[in-house]
Amino acid sequence: MANIKSSIKRIRVTETKTLRNKMIKSALKTSIKKYETAVAEGNKESAAVLFTAATKSLDMAASKGIIHKNMASRKKSRLAAKLNAMA
Repeated sequence: MANIKSSIKRIRVTETKTLRNKMIKSALKTSIKKYETAVAEGNKESAAVLFTAATKSLDMAASKGIIHKNMASRKKSRLAAKLNAMA
């Protein structure tokens, strides 16, 4: 355990940020999973709605620095390809 005041604060801040990052990453995974199940079922209308939600989640995670912007772009591209393949 740290003895210095600033170190104690850094530990608290890190725990808070870790919880925030976990929450955003979990929501991201959930939205992508919902989209992929809609694609697997062949439900194009709900897949289109869920695609926008997944894209928004990816952009938010990239803007917060939780995932790299290139990873977000790559995932969005692959999700869009799956949606276009349904047509």
